[in-house]
Formats: sequence, structure tokens, C-alpha cells
Amino acid sequence: MAKKKPNQYRQNEQIVENNELSIVEALIPVVVLVAMLAYNVYVFGDDALSGSNQFILLLGGAVAAIVGFLNKVSYKAMLAEVAENVKSTTGALLILLMVGALAGTWLISGIIPAMIYYGLQILNPTIFLAACVVICAIISVATGSSWTTSATVGIALIGIGEALGISLGMTAGAALSGAYFGDKLSPLSDTTNLAPAMAGGELFDHIKYMLWTTVPTISITLIFFIIIGFTVEKSGEADVDSILASIDAAFNINGWLFLVPVVVVALIVKKTPPLAALLIGTLMGAAFALIFQPEVVAGITNTKTLTFESGYKGILKAITVSTDVPTDNEALSDLFSAKGMAGMLGTIWLIVCAMVFGGIMDGIGALARITKALLGLAKSTFGLFFSTGVSCIVLNGTASDQYLAIVVPGKMFSKAFRDKGLAPENLSRTLEDTGTVTSVLIPYNTCGAYHSGVLGVSVAEYFVYAIFNWLSPLMTFTFAALNIKIKKLVGSEQP
Repeated sequence: MAKKKPNQYRQNEQIVENNELSIVEALIPVVVLVAMLAYNVYVFGDDALSGSNQFILLLGGAVAAIVGFLNKVSYKAMLAEVAENVKSTTGALLILLMVGALAGTWLISGIIPAMIYYGLQILNPTIFLAACVVICAIISVATGSSWTTSATVGIALIGIGEALGISLGMTAGAALSGAYFGDKLSPLSDTTNLAPAMAGGELFDHIKYMLWTTVPTISITLIFFIIIGFTVEKSGEADVDSILASIDAAFNINGWLFLVPVVVVALIVKKTPPLAALLIGTLMGAAFALIFQPEVVAGITNTKTLTFESGYKGILKAITVSTDVPTDNEALSDLFSAKGMAGMLGTIWLIVCAMVFGGIMDGIGALARITKALLGLAKSTFGLFFSTGVSCIVLNGTASDQYLAIVVPGKMFSKAFRDKGLAPENLSRTLEDTGTVTSVLIPYNTCGAYHSGVLGVSVAEYFVYAIFNWLSPLMTFTFAALNIKIKKLVGSEQP
């Protein structure tokens, strides 16, 4: 008989236990899902996230439903769990939409270009590799995308490094270390939003908790590249004048633009609700666009003069749909584009479909059965962290997709963490420390294949130098083993 008990963290969610379900039956949907996802990514490659992976998640849910029917679980009970799961992600979905809106106004206002403009100017031949880390980190934090960072500034840095006689593997590893630092921490990043959504936590709590493992990891990475920078032989000079000139020609770059991100950061520090902070950042970005970049706003509507109508239309287009700011430098074309709220629909679609799969797994009692088995294997807190991290890495290698390496373990391990009396930030941090960053280290993973192709450097060449990416899992395992910053649930009696 299926029995429901209250969730300790998300009050509206209920976890179903089904003592009649065997561990083999509970694992059948998971095995089938992983197999289907692996083949789907093999067939579609980078396009798998365009919709086919989402449908595969629904097929996985159908397999779970069949297992449920065979164990006398009603369709109504399964659908009720799906509804609860989708409801629990409402805040995360709204934040994703607002993140897309903010990215659009921060582009056309010149905020993101200003970050890139000033970031590029810190280049120096002696500290070039460390500068690669810093520049890519700044740009990735600003854009929330390691892919965009790699395809634009990453390519430029590879060219500069080659001109200086520096190993392409070193340059690519430094660039990817910085890019994934931003991808992991930026509130604009899909994965940064996805991890707490799967774990049942809050976005900015997740980001603050990640700093404990991320800051030491990026610090070690920077120290390593600074040491290499003083020992590696270099020749030539780094010339980024053409890129700076292109940015200067397209935007009115000035220090006032940094006021907007400063205000947003201040709001976050003061624990302003995420949706409110992002909305304020979006509106301020829109206002700064009208003040400092009137020609850019007018250009979005294909007019030369900024009027009330063209300004209104330009701002709303930047917030809601794809927007491009043309420049005379092809390397900047992809970077100076934003997808607005519409660009977040793919991730939202993925989350909803994942919640369907997870909801049905909840409804038939499979998650409770699996997590009980996991708790039996992971008797210690470290064992639970290690099992979660290894699962993320294995899924990166089997499903070959970064998002699914966060979604599936996140859903499967959330109850196990709660049963151990651990706050959801522990799970979401582990998902990012192991799932997000290791995707680029696997050649046939969508991330590994993409970055390798874009940078023209094989995974084997940059693997060792992508220090941040392989050090992050080791850091989170070390924190777990030494019981450092392992946050407990409020009121938990667990040791």
C-alpha cells in the first residue's frame, strides 16, 4: 500500500513509499531513461536539447507509469505527484524568465560589453594565462554562458596565446576554467538555476553556499597559472586593440554602467527576494539603455532616431525575444546577442519534462525505494556526497549532457539528503561541483564536443589544464570528508 508522508523542506511536496515495489522495478525507468538519452544524444548531438531530450524524459515517465500500473498505483495518484512537482518549481521557472529579460537589457544598455571592454585591458604577456581565467570568469559571470564565452573571447584568447607561443592546451584550459567558474556561479546561468530547482533550494542561497568550495578551487587554479606564466617562454605581443575599438564603436562605454550590477549585488546581499532583485536589475538596465545607448535601442527596431514608440518597442524586444547588436568584428557577433525570455523556454521545457518523470517516479514509490537503497550503501555523510557526485559524473559520460547530469541525480538524491538532515544547498552545490563542471572533460559530451570544436583544441590537450573543472569534484569531496560547511536542515536532529 502506498503511504504518503510530509516533506521536511518543501511543505507542499509529498513523497510516496511503496513497500510492494522492488529495487529492480524501481530502477527499470532509470536504466531505460539513461539508455534512451545516451542514444538520443548520439543521434542528435548538440541539437538534443532542442526538444528530443525533453520528449525522452516524457517517455521515461511513461515507462515509470507502466511499472506503477503493474504495482496497482492509480493514474490519478501519479498525476497528483506530477502536479506537486511542477508546482514546486514555479519560483525557479519565473526566475529563469526574469534572467532572460535581464540579460537582454544588460546587453543593449552596454553593461555586459563594458565588462568585456575593461576585462580585456588587463591582459599582460607575463600573466596571460591567469588573465585568461579572470577575463573568461568576468564574461561568463556577466553572460551566464560558458558556451558564449568560449565561442567569442575564448577564440580570441586562443589566437593571442598562439601568437605568444603558449601551448593551445594551456590557453584552452585557462579559458575553460574561467568560463565554468562563471557558468557555475552566475545567476544568469541555466545550470545555476537548475541545480537549486532540482534540490529544492533557493537560487541565491545556492550561490552563496557554492562560494565555500568554488573560491578555494579558483584560487588554486589562478596560483597554478600565475606560476606557469612566469616560467613558460613567450614571444610576440597581445593586441586586442581591434576588439576594443569594435566595442567602443558599437556602445557608449563608461563607468556609470557598473552602477546597475552593483545595485543588484547589493540587493542580493540584503536578501531581497530574487525575483524582485532581478526585476529591478532588468528595469535599471532598460533605463540605462535609453540614457546611454539610444542608437542601439533605435537600431533594434530598424530606425535611426529614438522615439517613445521605438524606445518602447526596442526595450520590449530585448526583454522578450532574441536581440543582436551588430559590430564590425565577427568575433563579437555571438557575444553581443541575447535571447531574452524566449531563450529560457528550452530550459523551462526541460525542467517541466523532468518534473513529469520525477513526479511519476515519486507517485509509484520508486524514488523512495531507490533512496532507501542508496542510504543503505551510503551509511556516512561522505558516502552520500560521494555517491551523488559520482552519479553526476557517470551521467555526464552516459547521457552525455550537462543538464541531465544535474536533473536526474538531483531528483533522485533529494530525499536521501533530507533523510540525512542535510539542507538542499548541500545537494545543489554537489550537483554543480560535479555535474556542471565535468561535462567539458568528456569528449563525446555535448559540452566537451562543443568547446573542443569551437576552440580547435582536443579534450585530451586541455584536460590537464582545465584545473578548475577536475579540481571542483575533489574539493567538494574533501569538504564532505572533513565535514566542512555541511549545512543541516533547520530543526534536524541528524548528527
